[in-house]
Amino acid sequence: MPTPVPSPPAADPPEITADLVRRLVAEQLPHLAGRAVTPVPRQGWDNRTFRLGDDLTVRLPSAAGYVAAVEKEDRALPLMAAHLPVPVPVPVATGRPSAAFPFPWSVRRWIDGEPLDHARDVDRDGLARDLAAFLVALRAVPAADGPVAGRHSFFRGCHPGVYGDEVAEALVRLGPRVDAAACRAVWQDAVTTAWPGPPVWFHGDVAAGNLLVAGGRLAAVIDLGTCGVGDPACDLVVAWTFFDAPERRELRDAVGLDAATWRRARGWALWKALVTVAGMSGSDRDGGQSRALAAVLADPVVGGTVVGRPAG
Repeated sequence: MPTPVPSPPAADPPEITADLVRRLVAEQLPHLAGRAVTPVPRQGWDNRTFRLGDDLTVRLPSAAGYVAAVEKEDRALPLMAAHLPVPVPVPVATGRPSAAFPFPWSVRRWIDGEPLDHARDVDRDGLARDLAAFLVALRAVPAADGPVAGRHSFFRGCHPGVYGDEVAEALVRLGPRVDAAACRAVWQDAVTTAWPGPPVWFHGDVAAGNLLVAGGRLAAVIDLGTCGVGDPACDLVVAWTFFDAPERRELRDAVGLDAATWRRARGWALWKALVTVAGMSGSDRDGGQSRALAAVLADPVVGGTVVGRPAG
């Protein structure tokens, strides 16, 4: 879940319901009217998603801060899809703002699979390798015309230092609930590195809820609204939010990124965990971030670096 970024004033959306979706489809995409409209069982933060028949989905931004992702995905997803080892949602149509709903909205191809955070019998080592293969392929997608990391990506793909003030505030709020000295050591270790290469594509929100599995292995990757081109370190946060230490090593060995990138990734994971546990993320759900924070602080070696100082 990205931290919301203030947006220019816009009309508040109405309650997003199946009836609203039926109305929008009938008015703007009459060739798709008459299909069954049903909400998906588990909704995301940025969008409300509905099945449209058996093979399509309708996604509507939940707030003005998430509107930019509609056009960005329209442009980016077809480009990515040709290069990736598993499917991403392919755009079918785009709805326009109207009196019924003030934001653009999208129609995508439905992809079968179960969200990782609710899946059973997952081959976790295999999944780590699958995800690494996806991230390697994503970095290889031509990036010359991609959107440079910034506000549209909630600063994913930028240097993690952009959120230094939030880390400091979270530590003040949490007080003795966390080991502030250890957190500061991890943060310093992260922000003293930088991505040395040309910008590459990143997903921006690689989380268990955005990974679909089938037969225990990665089947698709969804929700690329925070994607862009920049530093790929942000895409490694899942190493601490989902994987355990041996699986994290499996991911690290396969993903082909250097020790400094893993140090920045750990900084991203620290920031996300701290602001969530401190109640600064806009959600009252922990979402496993307390466990992720413990994993970040307990991880003695990440990509050849000991917490707080170079290995050696």
